[in-house]
This record gives sequence, structure tokens and C-alpha cells, in this order.
Amino acid sequence: MQATAYTYDSATRSGSVLLDDGTPVGFDAAAFDAGGLRLLRPGQRVRIETEGEGDALRITLVTLQTL
Repeated sequence: MQATAYTYDSATRSGSVLLDDGTPVGFDAAAFDAGGLRLLRPGQRVRIETEGEGDALRITLVTLQTL
């Protein structure tokens, strides 16, 4: 699934993304670390993997979207 980076805190390596429908979803350091990233800037397109649905939706991986 694709999304857009919305917030990122380098101290905690956590933040949030906006899904293409505008829904914000947070991610934790484990999801950020799983993608092997070192930095994330708001506005970057990312690829995410999730589990769960609705209010239980959780991001398990965040990485940069490449073509």
C-alpha cells in the first residue's frame, strides 16, 4: 500500500503517514526500522505494510516508494 509521510520524529523514529484517502495512521520505531530507512521527510511517498483493520490498523513496515 502507498501513503505520504506526514510526521516524523527522528528522536523516537516514529511518526505518521496519510493514506491516499486522507486517513492518518501512526507508525512506531519497529515499523520504521523494518524498512531500513535513516530519515523520513514529510511529503515523501512511502510504501507501507499493515495488519489489522479500522481502529486496529497497524503499520508494520515503512519504506520509500520506488518506481
